[in-house]
Amino acid sequence: MTTNGDERHVKVLVVGAGPAGLSAALYAARAELAPVVLTGLQLGGQAALTHVIENYPGFPTGVGGAELGELFQKQAENFGAKVEFDMAHEIDLSQRPFKVTTDTGEYKADTLILTTGANPNPLGIPGESELIGRGVSYCATCDGWFFKDKKVVIVGGGDSAFEEGLFITRYASSVTVIHRRDEFRASPILQKRAKEHPKMNFILDTIVTEVVGSDKVTTLKLKNVKTNAESTFDTDGLFIFIGHTPNTQMFKGQLEMSDLGYVVVNDKMETSVEGVYAAGEIADPHFRQVITSAGMGAAAAIQATRFLEAVTA
Repeated sequence: MTTNGDERHVKVLVVGAGPAGLSAALYAARAELAPVVLTGLQLGGQAALTHVIENYPGFPTGVGGAELGELFQKQAENFGAKVEFDMAHEIDLSQRPFKVTTDTGEYKADTLILTTGANPNPLGIPGESELIGRGVSYCATCDGWFFKDKKVVIVGGGDSAFEEGLFITRYASSVTVIHRRDEFRASPILQKRAKEHPKMNFILDTIVTEVVGSDKVTTLKLKNVKTNAESTFDTDGLFIFIGHTPNTQMFKGQLEMSDLGYVVVNDKMETSVEGVYAAGEIADPHFRQVITSAGMGAAAAIQATRFLEAVTA
């Protein structure tokens, strides 16, 4: 990295420090490109908020999400990556080197790897945020195992809600889908599977208005949207699947995006702007797993390395 006042020039700048960003940093560092990672608000990304991750290879008894993020960071730093606890606010992709404005000044980057992630959409009701990780979850693949032989509720009516609900039936004693409308948006085949499953139940025209519990979820307060009748529902877990919002606001108008706001990439993690790559949940509306994000980050760094080799040859 070369420095001139508040301006810093790097070969590879990684924006975001989740599994995708830190994996990209590891691969770029091993290629001796001295990458710089801007962490944003959360080192380790959304994965750091997960109490235990049991499906990441190499950890047979599981690993804490925050701990895994720290391990990713240390490994990348061991090979020369520099992790900066700094937040990007503005990115100019109009020309190379690309310009990134942060809390501490400005970076210029020959290549950018964007890994700013996506956030699950919350219900925004009392008790929800307080009980995240203690019965409230946004990822069945991550947390379903913790609800063996327990009652859980799914909120949502699309494909994700049904896919995740069917997945949780492997563990839970019952899965109740609560949806605010009288019909679902999920594909007919998923609806058929769910409705035929002996563990799955459905409550329509209903919203959850409050999550109740002290150290864990015990009860949900419900309201029928047509009759306004209120009721309670005892449950051990609440899984919320009402969509994700990718953190791509800074790139709007500069990169090609899908109708849902995800950055469009090809199989080499290349975006619509040469020299700019995207990995992890800003480019992945389907899987949203630590391992897939890490793989995308590695691919992005490999391609960035090849791009830099080509332009300097």
